[in-house]
Amino acid sequence: MTAAVHVRSVNLRRRRRVGTAVLHVVFLAGSVVVAFPFVWMILSSFKSIQDFYNFGFLPSVFDVSAYQYVFTETNFGRWYLNSAIVAIVVTITNIVFCSLIGYTLAKFRFPGARAVFILILSTLMVPTEMLVIPWYVSAVHLHLADTYVGIILPGVMEAFGIFLMRQFMLGVPDDLLDAGRVDGLGEFRLWWRVAMPLVKPAIAALGIVTFLGNWNAYLWPVIVIATDQMRTIPVGIALYATAVSNGIQWNTIMAMSVLTVVPMIVVFVIFQRQIISGIALTGLKG
Repeated sequence: MTAAVHVRSVNLRRRRRVGTAVLHVVFLAGSVVVAFPFVWMILSSFKSIQDFYNFGFLPSVFDVSAYQYVFTETNFGRWYLNSAIVAIVVTITNIVFCSLIGYTLAKFRFPGARAVFILILSTLMVPTEMLVIPWYVSAVHLHLADTYVGIILPGVMEAFGIFLMRQFMLGVPDDLLDAGRVDGLGEFRLWWRVAMPLVKPAIAALGIVTFLGNWNAYLWPVIVIATDQMRTIPVGIALYATAVSNGIQWNTIMAMSVLTVVPMIVVFVIFQRQIISGIALTGLKG
């Protein structure tokens, strides 16, 4: 009997080791598939245009002419600044407004609160493509086309952010808020000094998702932007690729793409723990 139990134990450990090895191989293969285009983009940015069309994986000679061309012959620096302004402003406004609305919906009881929340969530089912026409008409009538305000305004507050912040605000203890009210704190100070410090994972998750989404935004900016000076990076790269008269300079486009990805990598590396924690806990609240 003891021998049979020992054999079963050995077989079980063997199957577990095999299963673990298979999972590692699958994950490694998936990582290679995901990372290959990114690595290829970086290496291609260090190729000359002749070397690019040789279809080799590694550059024969590391050439930085593509980066020199980006900064000397294009308006990439201005596009970079425009994208940074739009992404940062929209991120700040989303954190402030979404947290305020989330706090209100989570901690105040008033007629129609649930209907308001459901109405906000229902907007998630409306595709952005259906909204760009009324957005553009409004921007033209208000003389906001081709301005920072025109680019930023549709994104200052989003339904996903309200949902995320409300779910986390539900976890803020009411006793703490009541204690603050006894101490004479107003509702705005309660939101800022009591509730906000307790929902930092949600703030980090919302901030990162919003920043990355607006840094990469293309559809609305390409519609509302009319001049080269107001282009954001995705719009600038796309229009540059179609405007070059002597053929697409793929090494230059790869260099632009690498420079575009850098802020996203930096943001994610710094805040990866917060964003993973925030998104993982979202479904556990409320």
